[in-house]
Amino acid sequence: MTKLLLATRNAKKLGELRRILSAEGISGIEVLGLADVPEFPEAPETAPDFEGNAVAKARDAVAATGLPAIADDSGLAVDALNGMPGVLSARWSGRHGDDEANLDLVLGQLGDVPDERRGAQFVCAAALVLASGEETVVRGEWRGSLVRARRGTNGFGYDPIFQPDGESRTSAEMEPAEKDALSHRGRALRALLPALRELA
Repeated sequence: MTKLLLATRNAKKLGELRRILSAEGISGIEVLGLADVPEFPEAPETAPDFEGNAVAKARDAVAATGLPAIADDSGLAVDALNGMPGVLSARWSGRHGDDEANLDLVLGQLGDVPDERRGAQFVCAAALVLASGEETVVRGEWRGSLVRARRGTNGFGYDPIFQPDGESRTSAEMEPAEKDALSHRGRALRALLPALRELA
């Protein structure tokens, strides 16, 4: 059984990767999270783009554990905010990971923006780094628009205000398996499947 470290403490991200591997019939890989390995110093996310942050996190994880590692960096790029919050999505309100404050700030910033100009996309860059130094970096995007009030309780982050193109629901109103099939992170992780099959 090959151990694969997903460099996150987010249980929902771990569940997502496990579901995708299972749905693709890839066995022989045990997905671990940061809580399953000895703690190591995690460098701050300082790259100007998602890809840079993802690769840096995956390299740190491999160096600390010797395990092949996947790391992702993802966020929301809002058209009317010139692509922001972007790489700052998790700390847009000034406090890292405060979903409620981040949502309130984005909704407030878009208060006067008409519906037809509320386009946005979720972006995810994922990096797979092997102990050999081999690196695979991929990107997934999910277009949609931002609704004016939170709807739904599934998902996390900006999911309650993101309505994917062609959908009447927000991504927080979708079932986890549905979201996996469409989401930016699901798309990025599936782009890593050829490399993960080799690993298995």
